[in-house]
Amino acid sequence: MQKPDRQGGCIKHFANPTLKTQSKKANPIAKLANIPPSIGRIVTAVVLLPILIASIVVPKLSLLFILLIAVAMVLALLEFWVLARKQQVRADPVAGLLGAAALFTVFYFTEAHRPPDLAVLVIVLILLTICSLVAAMLRGAPFDRMISAAGVTVLGVMYVVLLGGHLVAIRTGFTPQLSRHLLAFFFLTLMGADSAAYYGGKAFGRHKLAPSVSPGKTWEGAVAGMLTSLLLATAAHYWFFPEFRLKFALPLAAVMNIVGVFGDLTESALKRGAGTKDTANILPGHGGMLDRIDSLLFNAPLLYYFAYAYFH
Repeated sequence: MQKPDRQGGCIKHFANPTLKTQSKKANPIAKLANIPPSIGRIVTAVVLLPILIASIVVPKLSLLFILLIAVAMVLALLEFWVLARKQQVRADPVAGLLGAAALFTVFYFTEAHRPPDLAVLVIVLILLTICSLVAAMLRGAPFDRMISAAGVTVLGVMYVVLLGGHLVAIRTGFTPQLSRHLLAFFFLTLMGADSAAYYGGKAFGRHKLAPSVSPGKTWEGAVAGMLTSLLLATAAHYWFFPEFRLKFALPLAAVMNIVGVFGDLTESALKRGAGTKDTANILPGHGGMLDRIDSLLFNAPLLYYFAYAYFH
């Protein structure tokens, strides 16, 4: 017997086989989200690390490194604005992306053995500030959110592109061999320390590092990360970077590790304020791009200006 619907027609008592087939189709994003974080990190590393390494060590692939950084920064910037949107603050993406592109261009054309053109950077930031305020005004009411809207637009660009753009300057502002060594040292020590902190904390973590900010981080994991960064800095010196003396390489690695922890905790605090665990679900085991590069962003200017002073 058939049951009448609201329009006076009939609803068949059996399900549509086409809909049943479609419902069984697996969602690729859902599959990625269901991968255990520890396994997801390995999968992400296996897929992305060879590409990153090749873009650093192969001279002909230097533009690939620039492209990877550009994509990472665009994704991270959009994720930052999504976090703000979850707190009812709407950034202006047009002004922000134009400002980001201008900053990125300044870093890309950094001359060898010279710091980025600070005058041009200041001009870009001035224009970004003005354009963000004007865009928030033109958007119209409610004007009580105008300050926060313009602020989050400018802050996102400064946080992601002004800091992260120094990696581009390292690639273009030093000799090809020195830039390869610096970037290899940078990613080896930071990513190695991050992995050691994660797995060390999983295995031995008992004492919370900052429970109000990131309950998963422990002092045991932090110690594992610090020891690993020092070991990897030593390995880098004897493996491919002998001109970087250990008495400077080890303190730099230690400071980078500490700065990276603060970068990680700062991004965790931003997510906690937005009421979310990850900024996105595009990188298995990490979450979003901003989750992956948070410690790198804080360290990029540190490495650049240290290298400029040390190797100038």
